[in-house]
Amino acid sequence: MKSYEPESPWLVVVNPNAGKRKGEKDWKKISALLDKNFQYTSVFTEGRGHAIDLVEKKITEGTKKIIVAGGDGTMNEVVNGVFSQTSVPTKEITLGMITIGTGNDWGRMFSIPKSYAKAIATLINFRTYLQDAGVARYYHGKELRNRFFINIAGLGFDAFVAREINLQKDKGRTGVILYIANILSNLWRYRNVNTHIKIDDDELKDEVFTISIGIGKYSGGGMKQTPKSIPDDGFFDLTVIKKMKKLEVIRSLPMLYNGNILSHPKVESFRGKKIRITAEPEIHIEADGESLGHSPIEIEIIPRSIMVIIGDHPY
Repeated sequence: MKSYEPESPWLVVVNPNAGKRKGEKDWKKISALLDKNFQYTSVFTEGRGHAIDLVEKKITEGTKKIIVAGGDGTMNEVVNGVFSQTSVPTKEITLGMITIGTGNDWGRMFSIPKSYAKAIATLINFRTYLQDAGVARYYHGKELRNRFFINIAGLGFDAFVAREINLQKDKGRTGVILYIANILSNLWRYRNVNTHIKIDDDELKDEVFTISIGIGKYSGGGMKQTPKSIPDDGFFDLTVIKKMKKLEVIRSLPMLYNGNILSHPKVESFRGKKIRITAEPEIHIEADGESLGHSPIEIEIIPRSIMVIIGDHPY
């Protein structure tokens, strides 16, 4: 574990739009608490993708400790800024979080308190954990792109719902109920996909409803789609939910929240370091809740590659 260095400057990346603009509304309260314990510079994001550029630039200027004041999407952008730069090894950058967003699934995994005062106390305690990251290579139209993530990537229905949720977030709607409402409302529009999945030496060809590829275990505001994931073991946990009837999906929803989804007869689970996915028609992907692109897709683990500040150890 690292030692806490109060004199060492921090960068605080604030998403003013997080949690129905709580990032903006509560910044005075948050900054007053930070002022008592930290030497820091704050920057506000101005739209999707802005945090990636901000963080990449700040690290090249000497920043090594970053606090994310936002949600899972903001954390994902900061992580991508960390991995996009080449000035400093990624594991020498330390990330902490003050959760303001909707799902807060990464914070849930590491017991980051929702209370601002308690979250800042967690930062002061400076309990660090070197966790895995993943990189997804996918297509956006004909363009090959890549995206890093530190929680969960989802394909199929997960990505379909994430896209709809992000469109609604851009219009100011938020809240955990948004996840449930979109699952139910979009279920009737979604079509299963014939998918070919290679997980290291394993292989699966089937008609698929949704796929979750986890470093962490929570997504969608508390669902446990990859309940056995361990974020520093060097492996993804992959949950494949095969074709189901609509009513069966609804009946199975409680199993996503209580962690029993792997016992469902139409669910298969795998562990692996490298995953390749093709589909007909193409299957879409999201990572840490951020809508990305489509197949063909390759996802690879980057073991113990980024240092984070946590509350209680989850494993």
